[in-house]
Amino acid sequence: MIQFIRNWLQYRFSDPQVISLWLLIISGIILIYFLGKMLVPVFASLIIAYLLDGMVCGLQSWHIPRMPAIMIVFLLFMASMIVLIIWLLPLLSRQIVQLVQVLPSILASSQKELMQLPGRYPDFISEVQIKDVIGFINSSISNVAQRMLSWSLASVKGFITVVVYLVLVPFMVFFFLKDKKKIVNWFAKFLPDDRGLVIEVWQEVNIQIANYTRGKVWEVLIIWCLSYVVFKLFGMEFSILVSLFVGLSVLVPYLGVTVMYFPVFLISYFQWGWNSQMAYALLAYTIIQIFDGNILAPLLLSEVVNLHPIAIIVAVLIFGGLWGIWGLFFAIPLATLVHAVMKTWFLHHSPRLKEQINMEAES
Repeated sequence: MIQFIRNWLQYRFSDPQVISLWLLIISGIILIYFLGKMLVPVFASLIIAYLLDGMVCGLQSWHIPRMPAIMIVFLLFMASMIVLIIWLLPLLSRQIVQLVQVLPSILASSQKELMQLPGRYPDFISEVQIKDVIGFINSSISNVAQRMLSWSLASVKGFITVVVYLVLVPFMVFFFLKDKKKIVNWFAKFLPDDRGLVIEVWQEVNIQIANYTRGKVWEVLIIWCLSYVVFKLFGMEFSILVSLFVGLSVLVPYLGVTVMYFPVFLISYFQWGWNSQMAYALLAYTIIQIFDGNILAPLLLSEVVNLHPIAIIVAVLIFGGLWGIWGLFFAIPLATLVHAVMKTWFLHHSPRLKEQINMEAES
């Protein structure tokens, strides 16, 4: 058994290119793990610049020089940031405050409705079970309240941090776009000369993640705007806040759509009760999700991420468990990275498999 493991390791890791690839991956994981919190503005700037670079390249394809293209895209980015800060954030904060104000009445009504269930369905639900559920809800709400209180006590520090980010992030985004080639060439100096496997993996990951990320950004914006228009036409309270989370829910495949049914149902029920208006609101949300899953997402993300649905769910569970909400958002790009590394690694050692894949792609 030991000899088998030794032979396998020697076969898989005898190539210097493979060792370089894994050293680069392990170094990136260590960097994120130990310096992730301190380098959040850098990572945020890198992600934004990565997204904006696609627009810059699009303008360059129209024979616009890179520097004017960068200025056009950067000015559009800054205008979007100003609109976000001046118009959207105050509107969202007002709706959050209103939701916090009505939350006690919603909880009281929920407890009243729950306490009636044992009388209606005594064979299925007991009063003890309902009390346990109510206790769990109350403890969860108290934990959220304590977190909000601690956040408010540290609001001065948080405000300073936000101000610093608002200055640093646009500054770094501009220079990441402007000096892209210089930064890439500087980083390449630290890589070994024989880095064909690393370049092959990067090309695979870059194509997949770039298309996926840009497609997801458009999907979030379209679903957000569509949900807001629909909920506003129905007269639903907290329409901007709910539609924002509906848009963000598409970042977590399968799970996000399911989870968002609960707040949509809860707000609809306590605004209208058991009537046709609530049913129409839930039906509209269902139609939006059907439109997203069957028309919009395939249109924007057609053949971008070649991952099985089970692999996507496993990635969401693993990376969400490791890194929380950020792990949920970046589960698919990270899974794409893992898939590209494993695929390129095995193809590197299996020429016959590579030929078979090429033949299938040509056919």
